[in-house]
Amino acid sequence: MWFPAPRPLTPKLLSRLPDTHRQPRRSAWADAHRGGALLHSFLEGPCFDDAGNLMVVDIPFGRVFRVGQRVWQAVAEYDGWPNGLALGTAGSLLLADHRHGLLSLDPASGSLAPLLENLHTEGFKGLNDVTTGPGGQVLFTDQGQTGLQDPTGRLHRLWPDGRVETLLRNGPSPNGVALNRAGTHAYVAMTRSCDVWRFALRDDGFVGKAQCFLRLPGGTMGPDGMAVDVRDRLFVANPGHGMVWGADAHGQPLFAIDCREFGRLPTNCCFAPDGSTLLITESESGSVLAVEIPQG
Repeated sequence: MWFPAPRPLTPKLLSRLPDTHRQPRRSAWADAHRGGALLHSFLEGPCFDDAGNLMVVDIPFGRVFRVGQRVWQAVAEYDGWPNGLALGTAGSLLLADHRHGLLSLDPASGSLAPLLENLHTEGFKGLNDVTTGPGGQVLFTDQGQTGLQDPTGRLHRLWPDGRVETLLRNGPSPNGVALNRAGTHAYVAMTRSCDVWRFALRDDGFVGKAQCFLRLPGGTMGPDGMAVDVRDRLFVANPGHGMVWGADAHGQPLFAIDCREFGRLPTNCCFAPDGSTLLITESESGSVLAVEIPQG
């Protein structure tokens, strides 16, 4: 039995990366991930800092931006491939970097410090996304080049006392990670199998009965970054199809947000402080989009 078609929603342009920050050029990241294309940017990781500023990252050129309506400030620029952002402690931001592991960023000064550069001296495959949960736990995906040909992507958890646990080891390209509102269950976007996994999050690190929560249409790219709203609805960016999908807490599709007027690469999303405005990084156009999510 199939559910009714999800309700269509249309996003609007919130802000576009200014031309002063657009210098199309090659990068090692673009050579590996975008077929050697000349890129002006590749935006990801939308997140609000403690002061209520919207932050995004630019993966191939190691930039972290504070987003304004017309002016974007480069808070940090370094030799890395930043991908995921999350609010940390004491005003810091957590940064999942494909090259350098888990970093801490001071958004006021732009200074970076390593939090976790390896796993028991073993290098990461390549970190992608990061989120936080109850008790100060930090969950982050270790995607690298895993996929259906090599389903060995991982999900790790770092505790405030320095303990590190590997919760998943068999992911076909684990990408976005999010928690439900209560922090009792984790969602992980598996890009190359085009689905989102869900499992109970336990303090002892045991993972049992991981479930396919949401299955997306096949295509050139599957689910990427995700966000959960105040009603426990999950929103999933789906580059390739140019869509963001919304589902309720039971996995029933509710919304279809079509970003293709701007581009086919919505990579991630987050909610504004008002709790109802979903912000989307659309990486083909180098833009941040906004859409109001119905609360009824």
